[in-house]
Amino acid sequence: MTHSAPSHVAERRQIRHGTLAGIGTYIIWGVVPIFFKQIDTIPAGEVIAHRVVWSLLLMAIYLWLTQGFAVVKTVLREPRQMARIAIASLLVGTNWLIFVYGVNQGRILETSLGYFILPLLNVALGVMVLNEKLRRLQWLAVTLAAIGVTIEAVRVGGLPWISLTLAATFGFYGLMRKQLPLDSANGLFLETACMTPLALGYLFWLSFNGQSHFGASTQVDLMLAATGVVTAIPLLLFAIAARRLPLSTIGFLQYLAPTISFMIAIFLYHEPMNVHRALGFAMIWAALIVYSIDMLRGRR
Repeated sequence: MTHSAPSHVAERRQIRHGTLAGIGTYIIWGVVPIFFKQIDTIPAGEVIAHRVVWSLLLMAIYLWLTQGFAVVKTVLREPRQMARIAIASLLVGTNWLIFVYGVNQGRILETSLGYFILPLLNVALGVMVLNEKLRRLQWLAVTLAAIGVTIEAVRVGGLPWISLTLAATFGFYGLMRKQLPLDSANGLFLETACMTPLALGYLFWLSFNGQSHFGASTQVDLMLAATGVVTAIPLLLFAIAARRLPLSTIGFLQYLAPTISFMIAIFLYHEPMNVHRALGFAMIWAALIVYSIDMLRGRR
């Protein structure tokens, strides 16, 4: 009895810290469109190139100050693992590029829809890639999401490619990362390292042709450098949350980010919301409610 009370207190403290870290993660991811909106005059490709370089630099400093580079050196000696990391970096880099492009083009609603679709796409990927069996409520959730995407496709006169690309790239990225024995810090360092030669080459090409925005003003330079901060901090917070919280709790918290982005798009940037678009979102939200009910039942 004497040992159970301190153990219980420590467990509650772990859950509290994990919850705060998780909420912080998804709030940052939710409000990040406001950050990228401040530099929407800079082409998305240049923004992402800076994001890659500054993220690599920041993660190198973080690893140097904390755990060192032992894990990185081990992975570098395994060609198969490095090939997987290269594919993961391609997926996450494409995800970043499409997200910033969507924000720059005033299509934040479409980016939020992509991340609402993501958990349902993960269920579908489990069936297609991992041969998992869907329960009845999961089938219903995926069907409702498909109807919502179809409504949005009819509204725009084609597939909502920004939403679907964001969901697909991050969904497959998550699948790749699950197969890699890496934490968030080492993973982000190696992924950005894979992208850095291309990013630096592009930045040098822009500078050589007089098209670079870096150096134009102190404010722009600081904003471009800060892309590394807004990339690394939420990922490190997520790592804390993932270690301390059950997956079902993380599953609920992940709705925070697209909900915040949705509100920002409607109330801050006044993106259009008509009846057809509202109906499409309503079907996605209904799918998420059904999915959440199934997740709760599965947890019990």
